[in-house]
Amino acid sequence: MNLLDVNDRAGEYPPSYYAATANFLPPYLPLAGDVACDVCVVGGGYTGLSAALHLAQRGYDVTLIDAQRVGWGASGRNGGQVGSGQRVAQDTLEGMLGKPHARALWELAQAAKARVKALIAEHAIACDWKDGILHADLKPRFVPHSLAFAEMLNRDYGYGEIRGIERAEICEMLGTKAYYGGTLDMGSGHLHALNYALGLARAAAKAGVRIFERTRMLSHSDGKTVRVATDKGAINAKFLILGCNGYMGAIEPKVAARVMPMNNFILTTEPLGEARAKSLIRDNVAVADSKFVINYFRRTADHRLLFGGGETYGYRFPANLARLPHKAMLEIYPQLADVKIDHSWGGTLAITMNRLPNFQRLAGNVFNASGYSGHGIAMATLAGEILAETVAGSAERFDIFEKIPTPRFPGGPAFRSPLLVLAMIWFRLRDAF
Repeated sequence: MNLLDVNDRAGEYPPSYYAATANFLPPYLPLAGDVACDVCVVGGGYTGLSAALHLAQRGYDVTLIDAQRVGWGASGRNGGQVGSGQRVAQDTLEGMLGKPHARALWELAQAAKARVKALIAEHAIACDWKDGILHADLKPRFVPHSLAFAEMLNRDYGYGEIRGIERAEICEMLGTKAYYGGTLDMGSGHLHALNYALGLARAAAKAGVRIFERTRMLSHSDGKTVRVATDKGAINAKFLILGCNGYMGAIEPKVAARVMPMNNFILTTEPLGEARAKSLIRDNVAVADSKFVINYFRRTADHRLLFGGGETYGYRFPANLARLPHKAMLEIYPQLADVKIDHSWGGTLAITMNRLPNFQRLAGNVFNASGYSGHGIAMATLAGEILAETVAGSAERFDIFEKIPTPRFPGGPAFRSPLLVLAMIWFRLRDAF
């Protein structure tokens, strides 16, 4: 099953809130025949666009191809949250990797957020940036850890932009009694996901990157010159960067063994008006809760509620894309039962076994970064910058990620879907009980 085709119309953005409010670019033409360049980048999401932009700024001749459209995949469909740290909490990382490695990953995550903000400012990307993410606890027993976690980041990492939140305050902030406490991180933020991707594409093209849409990679050959075969021609390059994330498919088995695609779903309500929207999220921060398959939500610039959550146990989208997130939304906000849903869409992200990014040097001149596990806006942007500096000969930051042990998913491709079903049932039960 090819996830590039199974759920979406070829060459069309999904009918999402993002697509309805996007600052679209004119379409880029498909590749026609053979071209040569210094670096071929495959994938027009945050990883690929950031890599292409940073490479072009270094003076490289860069060609970027995407099987669909720039920002078409997870980069243009996600919840828009730009979080701190990694997908795995910092105290857990210390236990997994040791404090020095965990600290290095924290510093890279801080650099990732800074890079997003710098790119938005440098290239005047209109993407509705707002500060703040509130991590909300659904169970009272989670709150002591959240409070201690905020204190640990304050004390051990010098990160003063996060603080603990207790029951009374979170109820006031969110207009619901579903949560018992959590943390407020004002060093994080949220944005219009697709407009950010389109802004990166616009900046990359302006810097000289040749972008070809509707151009599908079929295979690549290794060697001093990498030949990338596509359905529209071929690209001969000195370096190849793969930024395909959940849409890698079987093109590169070394990546597919460690990175698994997974679907998630989002809706937006009709416009609620500023007062009603503010009654749901008082301070216009984004929210992510403590479920393993998290609920995540935020206000949009035009006063809707954007709400994501729910999972399916196969790779085909369900007929009713709004059903899962709508059910979850009403569990948090039963007062929205009368509200119309204007947009609903699905998307494919990529997860790893350890929920940490997967950086791989597949050959001396072939690199991959993917598997951001729902924490990709900042990390994928930074990955692009790191891939560019690695091509230029400085691999120190790449090595910090590549040294993370990234286990293979057990059982091979034939057993991935059944294993995903079992895993998600287990975590759903854990969330419930």
